[in-house]
Amino acid sequence: MAKLEITLRCDFDTALQTICNGVLNASLSAELVDSSDYRYPNVRCAVRVFERYSFIGKNRVSMNVTLLQVGDDLRLSAITSGGSQALFVKINTLGEDAFLDTLRDIVYQLR
Repeated sequence: MAKLEITLRCDFDTALQTICNGVLNASLSAELVDSSDYRYPNVRCAVRVFERYSFIGKNRVSMNVTLLQVGDDLRLSAITSGGSQALFVKINTLGEDAFLDTLRDIVYQLR
């Protein structure tokens, strides 16, 4: 499992659209599996779950991306999972790290 948490300084809608387009365009096998959106006065939250095939790990990995805006503060939390091939011990998490690196490159452009 790999994790990225970061504060962004941009518009919520721009960030969400840039993240979704960037992740989906970065890999032929990437897909948006599901999504959820919440909106309250002064609060917005978007959850996106992506999945792709990892050639490195020869398996599928998923990435959960949560974008939360409270007032003017915009936070992103992303966690990848599913990249291990072992039954009891987590080994070969290279696919998870590579998937998260894709998002890391995208969000650093938004900072």
